[in-house]
Amino acid sequence: VQLQASGGGLVQAGGSLTLSCTASRSRKSIGVMGWLRQVPGKRRELVAQITTDGITMYGDSVKGRATISRDNANGTVTLQMNGVTPEDTAVYYCAGDLDPQSGWWTFEYRGQGTLVTVSS
Repeated sequence: VQLQASGGGLVQAGGSLTLSCTASRSRKSIGVMGWLRQVPGKRRELVAQITTDGITMYGDSVKGRATISRDNANGTVTLQMNGVTPEDTAVYYCAGDLDPQSGWWTFEYRGQGTLVTVSS
């Protein structure tokens, strides 16, 4: 399974960010998909994840600001985040696993990261 991300780049503080990720065609359904992010020198963290049943989970740092959605038919997951701050600057990774019960730290599949820079 390959995950292709789009979006990111430079965002003004206080603005909105939209990231999309599409999974390559596969006979297998990816049980859970989501976004992780990492700042150099810091630990990777969960931004948001969503299962095929629509069950969502958000990282503490983005709760109330982020919304994740999923189109199972097209294998696409979209993250929208409002009120971004410079602290949201990071490399964002689309990731997922066939097992919807998997913890985000064990996701089997991960796409190439996309850099998001929030300017103040």
